[in-house]
Amino acid sequence: MQEQKINVGSETGSLKRLLVHSPDSGLGKVVPSKAQDWLFEDIVHLETIRRKEYDYYTKLLLYFLDPEKIKGRLAEIDDKNNDYNFFKPSSKHFYQSTNVIEIEWLLAQILENSEIRSKLVASVCAIENCSYKIQDELMNIEAHSLANVFITGTYKNTEMLFPPVPNFIFTRDIGIVINDHILLNKPAKQARTREALLMKYIFFNHPLFKNYRDNIIELPESPQQFLLPADSEDKLVTLEGGDIMVVSPEHVLIGVSERTSMEAAHIAIKTLFEKNVVKKISVIKIPKKRDYMHIDTIFTQVKKNMWVMLGKFSRKHVKKEDADDIQKALDTRKKDESISIIQFKKKDIGNPVYFDTLEDLLIDISKNDLQCEDKVKFIYSGNNEFPFDVREQWTDSCNLLALKDGVVVGYDRNDKTLQAFVKAGFKTIPVKELLQQLESDTITLKDIKNTFIVMPSAELSRARGGFHCMSMPLLRDEI
Repeated sequence: MQEQKINVGSETGSLKRLLVHSPDSGLGKVVPSKAQDWLFEDIVHLETIRRKEYDYYTKLLLYFLDPEKIKGRLAEIDDKNNDYNFFKPSSKHFYQSTNVIEIEWLLAQILENSEIRSKLVASVCAIENCSYKIQDELMNIEAHSLANVFITGTYKNTEMLFPPVPNFIFTRDIGIVINDHILLNKPAKQARTREALLMKYIFFNHPLFKNYRDNIIELPESPQQFLLPADSEDKLVTLEGGDIMVVSPEHVLIGVSERTSMEAAHIAIKTLFEKNVVKKISVIKIPKKRDYMHIDTIFTQVKKNMWVMLGKFSRKHVKKEDADDIQKALDTRKKDESISIIQFKKKDIGNPVYFDTLEDLLIDISKNDLQCEDKVKFIYSGNNEFPFDVREQWTDSCNLLALKDGVVVGYDRNDKTLQAFVKAGFKTIPVKELLQQLESDTITLKDIKNTFIVMPSAELSRARGGFHCMSMPLLRDEI
């Protein structure tokens, strides 16, 4: 695969290229006793999450980003007699798109190189504490099979060599493209260490990223890291892509959360400014709760002047605008349950700007960064009705992927949020229906505007991540 352009300067510019990873057999090996260690709240049914849910996401992405790979082939692709080989990276019938790029496919390609294979086998075996015999055996496995072993942890579909990496479907977290730079993650949890290692080798060695190797940013550890006690969490350098949003070519948001540390935010800000990647960075500190593991679990952008967010962090709620004087006086909210926002500008780092609420920041982004003249609008999780707001936020009502400005992908189970989108003037359409319309030419991509594409989600939503999480954009059009 030849080098391709990468550049991301917004959250809603038309998506042109991204990294994804389809649910693999490792997901089917998550057991209840290890689920939380592997960052899952539950165990999912592999066949359902693949064939009845995620495969529709793949087909949708191909129609939007690489229609030549799928147009006119829908019946063939869905025919069970073809054994779903269209979706299998090791098959000669795999879709092989250079716009909807499967990580396992990239990994297999770099493993064809004997030097890279040797280094990566040694590295994986070291962090997984494998025997010398297993390391020796892995050196002789064919590239596609080896790539599958590294991801699933299983050899020949039966022998488990090490744990799976079931979170690999959440490709947003492994790195983030900021303009023409790639910021690599430093995962907070041990369960994601192998993901970071595999992606580091792909970014530095695959021809796709050949011209961007000098633009890859790895955050160093804090200088005192190795001398500090294990419980010094405030000095750990951990960062995941779900806490990074590129809202304009000059402005990046960094979340400080359960997964991304303040120390990582500090180092990222200094590095991005020193390398002249952006001119403005806003740090959003959110509660360290499983409910809000990253900032993209509580808000994402829908279009230039519209955002979806959890109403708990709205201006009205924070300022208690609907409360009476007694309620205001009795307000006992803890500081660790609120959001704090500070914004740094490269040209005047010593004078940061503070925002009272998340809505204030998002309005400022739409009006001043994106030059929106229309009123900035907010859609709230669960239509801002308790208990639907928190129920639906838990199942990623705020974690939406914009395919283009005003066209987003999200889950079917978040009924009240969907109602709020309809009230805001959006159409909702099930993905199965949309695919059939695209296949039959009863609708074109240009016709799709102000639309929420509704995805089946009985199993996907239990994995605790939405389509914003399940995407690592590499290229978006300017807006």
